[in-house]
Amino acid sequence: MRGIARRLVWALLFVVTFVAIGAVIGGGIWYLWTKQTRPAEERIEISVASIERIVLGMYLQTRQTDVQAPINPDDDSLRAFRIEMGETARSVSGKLESEGLVSDGDLFRLLVRYLGIDQEIEAGDYYLRPNMTMEEIAYELRRGRLRSVTVTIPEGWRAEQIAQALAEKGLANAQKFMEVVQRGGQNYGFLRDRPPGSSTSLEGYLFPDTYQMPIQADIGTIVDIMLSGFDSRVSAELRADIASQGKTLFEVLTVAAIVEREAVMAEERPVIASVYLNRLKKGMYLQADPTVQYAKGYDETDARWWGHMLQEEAVTTQSPYNTFLNPGLPPGPICNPGLAAIEAVVYPAETDYLFFYSKGDGSHAFAITYEEHLRNQAQYER
Repeated sequence: MRGIARRLVWALLFVVTFVAIGAVIGGGIWYLWTKQTRPAEERIEISVASIERIVLGMYLQTRQTDVQAPINPDDDSLRAFRIEMGETARSVSGKLESEGLVSDGDLFRLLVRYLGIDQEIEAGDYYLRPNMTMEEIAYELRRGRLRSVTVTIPEGWRAEQIAQALAEKGLANAQKFMEVVQRGGQNYGFLRDRPPGSSTSLEGYLFPDTYQMPIQADIGTIVDIMLSGFDSRVSAELRADIASQGKTLFEVLTVAAIVEREAVMAEERPVIASVYLNRLKKGMYLQADPTVQYAKGYDETDARWWGHMLQEEAVTTQSPYNTFLNPGLPPGPICNPGLAAIEAVVYPAETDYLFFYSKGDGSHAFAITYEEHLRNQAQYER
């Protein structure tokens, strides 16, 4: 019915336009004949645009329920929305519908046309909420993007590194940011599959990307922007594939975070993922160096996060995150992995590898048996 109504509106506008053109021509002739004898205030102006606006107004009046009703009144989470330079109101309206911000893209396009702001929508990055009405979204896009600061969050950073970067940009106090991250009370569906008793930390869910952070945004809004980035980039299809494998998103992120810290070369991510998944299947200790580095925290000797792991620290670092001392997965992600690392865990290479050793050039030598692994170690040990 909605599609039929839209077609009727456009057909009516088409007819009205032609009628109006005829009226303008006739009115123009009449106006030229009378303009010398009639006062200016009594002149009659006939406009195609004004007639079109009346027709649009009549149609929008019949759709007031849709115009005034948010697509999801209970969802106040921020959604990142980008308008590229040169995009039209039609393409913007379609994107708003596909990204779950308006219920009817065509109706939104008619609304901005009626409001006269279809040519005033500005390119830029916006943060919208599903509980906003169409009219609120329209005026938000009209105002242009807020003054913002560009912040790049690389793949594999831990939350403390993100906090430090935000503090350096003058956007947030690092300690208060970490308090919000550790509290982790945001209402996103993808956070609900964390096992009972697990950490509430948002580590692993602060999606690595380049963001335009509004200067006046509070810490909660900044965290929401990154969680919204995760929600939009980790697709429903990918989440469905995870569920079909009998895994949870939390488990995948926990492995992906280790893969992110281990892999240097992009093509090795699925192979490294296969090693850890094979070890989990066999009940072996993961023995992942990055988990010890994470447990150590800030390395005072190296004056950085992710300091070099000494061999003895595999047994001296007491932490549930140390996978040399604790079987299975660590309690949660050790960093915030990018999409490629997540996909590597969901779609790993098919191998029988159980070991790998760094060659020193960013690549790794892989092995099935421990004896083969020792040979690789002897060959590439520095």
